Parts: sequence; C-alpha cells; structure tokens
Amino acid sequence: MTTPLNSLDIAKPPAATRVVAAMSGGVDSSVVAALLKREGYDVIGVTLQLYDHGAAIHRAGACCAGQDIHDARRVAETIGIPHYVLDYESRFRDAVIERFAESYLAGETPIPCVECNRTVKFRDLLDLAKELGADALATGHYVVSRALGNGHRGLFRAADLNRDQSYFLYATTQEQLDLLRFPLGHIDKAQTRALAAELGLAIADKPDSQDICFVPNGRYADVIERLKPGAARPGEIVHLDGRVLGHHDGVLHYTVGQRKGLGISAAEPLYVLRLDADAARVIVGPREALSVREIRLRDLNWLGAAPLDALPPEGRDVAVRVRSTRAPREARLFRDEEGLRIELAVDEEGVSPGQACVIYADAGPGAQVLGGGTILRRPLSLPASPSPAALALS
Repeated sequence: MTTPLNSLDIAKPPAATRVVAAMSGGVDSSVVAALLKREGYDVIGVTLQLYDHGAAIHRAGACCAGQDIHDARRVAETIGIPHYVLDYESRFRDAVIERFAESYLAGETPIPCVECNRTVKFRDLLDLAKELGADALATGHYVVSRALGNGHRGLFRAADLNRDQSYFLYATTQEQLDLLRFPLGHIDKAQTRALAAELGLAIADKPDSQDICFVPNGRYADVIERLKPGAARPGEIVHLDGRVLGHHDGVLHYTVGQRKGLGISAAEPLYVLRLDADAARVIVGPREALSVREIRLRDLNWLGAAPLDALPPEGRDVAVRVRSTRAPREARLFRDEEGLRIELAVDEEGVSPGQACVIYADAGPGAQVLGGGTILRRPLSLPASPSPAALALS
C-alpha cells in the first residue's frame, strides 16, 4: 500500500516527518513553525545568531540578532517545540560581510542576502538539518517550490508578487531545493499576519525586517570603512568624454545609476555610469549612457530541467530581472564561447555589476526560476586620459 504524500510532498504521515524550521524571530518564519506544528509535524526550531547583536537588541528592522532571537525562543515556547540558537557569527562574517565589503571596494553593488541564502542559511543549515535526521528544512520565504515530475523540485514566483522573494533565492542549488519547503508561497502577507494572530503568536504585528540586517540605516560606507579601515581611496570624478569634473573620497560612496549626491555641478543631469576601483575613478555621463541591451553573467546557477548544453544556437525566450524591485522583462538567452549572454527586448537602465540577473521561464505570475548569476561589468568607452580640451576645462 502506497503512503500518500503529506502537505510537504513527503510520503510519510506528518507525525513521522521531522522538519527543521528556520526561525528568524519575524512573523513569517514564526507562522511557518506554528503551522507545521499544528499540522502534526515533528518540528525543531533553529535560530541563527549571525552578527554582533549588541547594537541591534532594540533596533527595529534588525534580523537574526538580539530581540529577534528572544522572539523566536518565545514563539517556540508558545507552540511547544524544541528550539536551538546557533552562533554562526564567524561563518556569516567570512561568507557574507567580508565578501560584501570586498565587492563594494571593487566597484560593484553586491546583494548580501543572496550570498547569505546560498551559504549560511541553506548550505550550513541544511547540513545541520540532515544531522538532526530531518526530512525537510522549512523557511518563511515568499516563494513556491513544487515537484517537477523528474524526481526534483522547481522554484517558482510567489502568489503575492509584491512579496515574491525568488530573486534572492536563484542561487539555491538543486540539491538544496529538493529539501527546502516554503509554506507561505501561496498566500500573501495579510493572510500571514492573520494566521499569526489566529495561532496566538505575540509577534503578529511585528514590523518586517530590513533586507540587509547588518547595515544600520542603510549606510553601507560606514560598515565597509569599519571593516576595512583606510581601504577607501580618494580619486577623480570623470565625465564619459574624459573631463575631470571633481574629486571623491572613495568609490564605495557611489553606485551605478546614482544621480544625487555626486558632489559636482554640471549644466546637465549626470549619472554614475561606472566605478573604476583600480583607477579610483567615478565615471559619470548622461542618462542615455546607462542603457544596456546585453548582459553577461558569472557565478551562474542553473535550475532549468534542460541542461545549458542543450540550449540551441538561436537561443531561447526567457524573462529576466536585474533588480529585485523590477518585474521580469522579456529577453533571449544565448550561450557562446564566452559563456551566457542575455539580450534584452528593451533597454534597461542602472544595470550594476555585482547585482543579480535572475532568469525566469517567462514574465508571467508564477513563472519558474531557471537560474541566474552575477552581472559582469560591461564595456564602456572612456579616454585613457583627458583630451587637451578637457584639460583646459578642468
């Protein structure tokens, strides 16, 4: 007699299914743990302490430190599950914070949440889940995973497109995805908060955490300067035509697409086009110079059912997101001797090296995530030194 699948697509009764619930102390992960407990699963709650929580104990919007650890422990006590707090500060610093700082100093705009999910939260936590004999690791991410019929699971956009977190999870490997479960993928945030209240959780009205937990008030430069004292090199702000327009205190204070706060005056609006960390130059120019039609990637993670080797020479239609705040846009995916090449159907602005480009099967709601990678720096024509006319103006 075949055992029917439970709500997590596992052929076991819930009581015989051990699930590790990743509990950050927020509403979403708390509801996941409580729902699974109510359904009769053998739930173990695990919270990761990821960074020095001394300054974050009472800071709204923090995550995985201080008050959040206390909240996660209180939820576990309320629903009656064992709960463990693991000190992953050194792992988080090495795998996420240090790489974040190095990427910014290299003139990139990194996404530490992607690296955190790829390493500490999924790789390390899944290893722990296996050691505990768990059948699955459940998280509070708004994304959908479901069986594909080939023995593996696929990743899809969440039902609530305003909360969809698939952009941040593209780097999840197939092995990780097969063990992960996302119970909130089919509901919206209002429903999650309603469930928290129904389940008697004290954190039902708790504010959402900010995306980058270790950057207070969004001041990236302060964090980087504390981690890498003296690493910021002053240099020139250079126009695309070679004119030196001013000076800066370090490329880490700028990002591609930035217009305000450049510290220069000009007759036309100017935008940051590139951060040349090697030469300590911030390159600026008109808005139209930001437009990008072609993107190349590194550190590719592929989740498509068909291998990339099977990609035809004429490519295939896909949709891509180059920012988490943007909807997927139509594109075409090619593979050549240099790797993956994406041709956008319409120009995109503000495509920053270091950011993620996530590839979807299509641009529709519920689209499958095929993979993604880190955006490479694009070629940009700039004189090696200012022209005589530019020198006369500078």
